[in-house]
Amino acid sequence: MSTLLHVDASARRRSISRELSGAFADAWRAGHPDGGYHYRDLAAEPVPFIGEAWTELCDAVLALPSTDPARLGALVRTPEQAAAWKVVEPLLAELLAADVILIGTPMYNYSIPASLKAWLDQVTFPRMSLGHRRFVVTSARGGAYSPGAPKAAYDYQERFLRDFFAGHFAVSDTVFVQAELANARQDPALAHLRAEHETSYAGALAAARALAGEY
Repeated sequence: MSTLLHVDASARRRSISRELSGAFADAWRAGHPDGGYHYRDLAAEPVPFIGEAWTELCDAVLALPSTDPARLGALVRTPEQAAAWKVVEPLLAELLAADVILIGTPMYNYSIPASLKAWLDQVTFPRMSLGHRRFVVTSARGGAYSPGAPKAAYDYQERFLRDFFAGHFAVSDTVFVQAELANARQDPALAHLRAEHETSYAGALAAARALAGEY
């Protein structure tokens, strides 16, 4: 039985990245009626930033020859570390239980929201391979950042996430579905690009639904 972990990071309750991740999740669940599904909203339930006790757990992991994520709790030695582990444990359990990790995220200031970074920090430890797991990222960007666009070099969102999953989790199977020029909905200076945005948005919705059938 396959399991999907669905994570949303947008600060907006109604957002394009949420719509895209929802389209993938709905299609995936329809195709996996017996599959497992876990949902986490990082805006509604923010994950705290890591603290010193978390860094102590990380140091303890570094002292080991290899990392077994399922046994990290055995490294706890102090009440402060126990409190840090209480935050990490349910987040890590959801991640380890999933075969597919779906992340809906906007681009904020050329990168990812702090809420998503906080979640990634909490569940990431040295030499931690996630093996067979696959990542899907559905994102909304206010401008145009695809290859060839004037601001393509400013896309630190996809670059960061792709490098993060490959470098920390040893996962190379990451697929991105992106809707661009979302600010054309609000910014009069981009109003002339509204049709281009709508095309990008419709294409991303269709791609998200189709991609779910491959997972």
